[in-house]
Amino acid sequence: MGSLKMDHLELKEKRAEIAQMRDVFALMEEHGHEQVVFCRHARTGLKAIVAIHNTTLGPAIGGCRMIPYETTDEALEDVLRLSKGMTYKCGLADVDFGGGKMVIIGDPAEDKSPEMFRAVGRFVGGLNGRFFTGTDMGTEPEDFIHAARESASFVGLPQSHGGSGDTSIPTALGVLQGMRAIAAHLWGTPSLAGKKVAVQGIGKVGSKLVEMLLEEGASVVIADLCEERCAEWKQRAPEQVEISQVDVIHQMDCDIFAPCARGGIINDRTLDELQCRAIVGSANNQLEADRHGDLLHARGILYAPDYLVNAGGLIQVADELEGYQAERVLAKTKAIYDMVLEICERSKRENIPTCRAADRIVVERMENIADLRRMILGYDRNQNRKVGRG
Repeated sequence: MGSLKMDHLELKEKRAEIAQMRDVFALMEEHGHEQVVFCRHARTGLKAIVAIHNTTLGPAIGGCRMIPYETTDEALEDVLRLSKGMTYKCGLADVDFGGGKMVIIGDPAEDKSPEMFRAVGRFVGGLNGRFFTGTDMGTEPEDFIHAARESASFVGLPQSHGGSGDTSIPTALGVLQGMRAIAAHLWGTPSLAGKKVAVQGIGKVGSKLVEMLLEEGASVVIADLCEERCAEWKQRAPEQVEISQVDVIHQMDCDIFAPCARGGIINDRTLDELQCRAIVGSANNQLEADRHGDLLHARGILYAPDYLVNAGGLIQVADELEGYQAERVLAKTKAIYDMVLEICERSKRENIPTCRAADRIVVERMENIADLRRMILGYDRNQNRKVGRG
């Protein structure tokens, strides 16, 4: 009897939690999403959400992150924002994919298992090629070896399993290219020699970015939750490296601030504390809201849209689905330089924030592709269906 009573109480709590969640369809309408899928597998403890934002350019693609979100609402908000960002990232990176994202609610240090990721493989595979995913915060290429046993909807696997290797390398290179373009726009030369860059977060991407910056002759201020990482960099290059704290590094007097950790760093609290000339980093969704991009523009701080400069990893994994060629990935990643310059010039010409200029370019590209795909290519008699639409 006690067990039944407990079950009844748990059910009431669950119903109360669901009642507190915001209306999913209203959120989808607000952000412009096509599809949101909730995934649960009891035996492995998997609780995940897949969000497909827009497939005008092609199937959705985006990483799978695993975070111990405090609420389902928090996870839903994150996956909606991230998947929308992927649509714009794909549009500017000139890849034939749309925006999607997957989040897993859980602690990656404690809750992962091979079986959990095989369950991920079954769920993602069930979307029949509408969504492709791979590593993100809290997940590793090795996790998706298990997922790939269940479907072919995974990218960024280790090279030993047919993948293209470490995506943090092209991601860091893309951020560096963005910095070079910003330097050319602000100071008339793409050289970063002598410039001071504050890097918040020196994980997989941030550490590679620091290495590239030191090779360029820049000095760096670094901050990370792992103090040992910072100490190692200080020991390696004591003359070029300064150590700060994660929660105050944005206040540093520097040429470029590079957020390379979690998003939302540019917000009502931090915006007035910035002392940089430009913001160029790998973190997703650096602006807490679009209006913060407007405020940066008003303050004269040049912002390189994060979904463009951090697109190197996307370019690499998207290339896997076409038949991976390292030279093609390198060329597309280096082209981030030209696109950042184009956005800066449009921003100046139209007197609009760089984030608005970038968004307009993406919308124009999507409208052009949607117009082209109105034309039917033909009729596949073997499949008994029309082909060439969408």
